[in-house]
Amino acid sequence: MNLNLSASLNVFKLLAKPSLCLPHATVSTFADLPIPLNKVFLPKAADIKAVVLDKDDCFAYPEENEVYEKYKKHFESLRAAYPGSRLLIVSNTAGATSYDKEGKMASAVSKATGVSVLSHAVKKPGCGDEIMEYFRNHPETGVTSPSQIAIIGDRLATDMMLANMMGSWGIWVKEGVVPHEKKSVFSRVERSMAPWLISRGYSAHEPTNPFE
Repeated sequence: MNLNLSASLNVFKLLAKPSLCLPHATVSTFADLPIPLNKVFLPKAADIKAVVLDKDDCFAYPEENEVYEKYKKHFESLRAAYPGSRLLIVSNTAGATSYDKEGKMASAVSKATGVSVLSHAVKKPGCGDEIMEYFRNHPETGVTSPSQIAIIGDRLATDMMLANMMGSWGIWVKEGVVPHEKKSVFSRVERSMAPWLISRGYSAHEPTNPFE
């Protein structure tokens, strides 16, 4: 059993501040992502220089390395818009050292997609420091602030909470690759969580650049 200690510990933060799990924008599927991503946040101004992308049930089936067939063309468009180190896969399976101990999954996903996979000791939503360290080590991306990063994923309590905790922009992919009826109970509950919170006046906080 691979317990996500990061998510478990951050439950208390979420209980204190439910808006941490809310996205700044929502798309139905990965194929509905606008490219460039800045457009999805309009009328708010976002200067997206890099993208952190979830894998499982976002653009690929869990435990598989290849991009889901229907999303391959759009994946390549995203990769062209954010080339090289500007696109980074951050998964709680491939690259998570507690799960992918020898890094074999990360290597396989990177080979299949042509995109770097972050090796990280802390699972989402707590790996923000490791993500920022990656971009500090790749200055060619132009990233100087987490507000210049978009986090894309299908999970509110990991991907969107990561975005809000980092001070980045979060894009929620509401319909993943796995059919709704085959998702975990928690994943299905999450789908109704965001509308419920929004109806009660909660909203994601707009990222700010601490360097300005």
